[in-house]
Formats: sequence, C-alpha cells, structure tokens
Amino acid sequence: MHVGMLTARMRGKPFDEVVKFAGENGIKAMEVDSRPGGHLDPKAVLADGGAAVKRLLEKHKVGISALAYFANMLEPDPKKREDAISGMKACIDAAKLLGVGVITTHAGFPMPGKDKYKTIEQDCPGVFKPIAQYAGERGVKLANEIWFATNLQNLEHFKLFFQVIPDPAIGLNYDPSHLYWQGIDLILGVDEFGKRIYHTHGKDCEVKQHVLRRVGSQDLRGWWRYVIPGFGNIAWGEYIGALRRVGYDGVISIEHEDAAVGAELGFIKGRQYLELFM
Repeated sequence: MHVGMLTARMRGKPFDEVVKFAGENGIKAMEVDSRPGGHLDPKAVLADGGAAVKRLLEKHKVGISALAYFANMLEPDPKKREDAISGMKACIDAAKLLGVGVITTHAGFPMPGKDKYKTIEQDCPGVFKPIAQYAGERGVKLANEIWFATNLQNLEHFKLFFQVIPDPAIGLNYDPSHLYWQGIDLILGVDEFGKRIYHTHGKDCEVKQHVLRRVGSQDLRGWWRYVIPGFGNIAWGEYIGALRRVGYDGVISIEHEDAAVGAELGFIKGRQYLELFM
C-alpha cells in the first residue's frame, strides 16, 4: 500500500510542476485530474501515444494510480450524456496507452422524478454495463466514488448497483469521509465490498459535535467538514487494517478539500500521517 494524491487541488499549476512536487515529496502515485481543463488531456495522450506523459513520469519517478474523470454519464440531456460517455471512452483509451489500470469516476445522480434505488435499477444498467464492457476489454477498471450526492450513497445502494451490474470491471473508489459523517459503518463497507474496492481516497472528516447538537443531522450545513488525514475523526489505523484484511494493496490517494491547509502542506502532512500505518 502507498500514498498518492488527487491532483485537482493543484489545478492552477502546470502538470509538470505537479509531477515535480509529487516526486520531491515522497508521493508515489497521482490520481490525475483528466476532466476538461484538468492536468491531463486524454486526446493529447492518444495523439502522441502517451510519450510526453511517460517521459515526465520517468523523470520524476512518479506513477499514476488513476485517471480521474468525474463526469455524469447519466445526464438527462441526450447530447450531454453522449459527450460524457465519449469523454469516458477517451479516458479509458488513454489509460490503456499509459498502462494505468483504473479510472476514478462516479455513478451519476438520481434521474428527475426518481430516487437513487429506482435510478440504479432502471437507468444505470443501460449506461454502465456497456462502458464497463468497453473498459474491461482494454484491461481498465472503473472505480465509482461513494460520494453521497451520487447514486452510491450507502451500503444498500452499493449492493443493488452490483446486483444489476455484476461486471467485475466496475467497482468503487472508496472514500471513508463520505460514510463517516452519515453514521455509516465504513469498516463494514470494506468487509462487504472489499473485492470491489479498486481505489481509495485519503480524506478525513471532522464532526463538530457542539454544532450537531444544535442543528441536528438533517441540517447538512456546518457540522462536519473534510480535512487532511490525521486532522479529523476517522481511525486510519483501523481503516487501513481493514483494507489489508480484504487484500487491498493499492493507493490511498489524498483528496485535499481542507480549506484550513494550503495545497502543498496538506499533501505533505497527509502523506506523513498515513505512512505511519504502512
């Protein structure tokens, strides 16, 4: 197991500077923002066979854990959906060229007039079965982030999703912070879905109990915030131990959304803390 970083927090910096930063600060792998305007353009990778990116990675001795493409492939608008799926296919093709085995993404949002269960049952198969097949044929896996705003909010959603889409090419980008503040047992989730965890985010969560006692859990404003690992309430030793127990030996990719810490310092402090358990 090793520590990586999602590059999105450093979106204002050129990709070569981000790679240089990672190499100089002991971050072994990057989850590279591959959305429009991000650090990596899949079409540029396809145009030169990935040569420029490979040279840069070799120079700084850094790898890529995943290409991050967080587009809504369940867009209700047909043209937007077509564009999102086309972008995903370009990412998959770029990942194959670069020898990257994972695309991090998400399972879309509930369709208008439907809850998440109905969306998973009725709409997800038509989109995610073909894209999972496309990825699997190219040796790439799709890891859907378990972000509460998407269709994969809780363990029952995960269970239903894998029932209707059993293709092993599609799994989870497991982010414990999204489960923690909801009161969902994140260790139970690892135990139950460990074989479908293809990537994981290193993001902690601070719950402000004094605020929660005033506003209650139904008011979603202000009683929790996402922080750098080690600055919140998640028991990282227990979490990493659970990952080991189910055979996960990949990256813990720091997703930096902590407004109290600068970009570079946050990644450095997060790496230092997580490596205490590795």
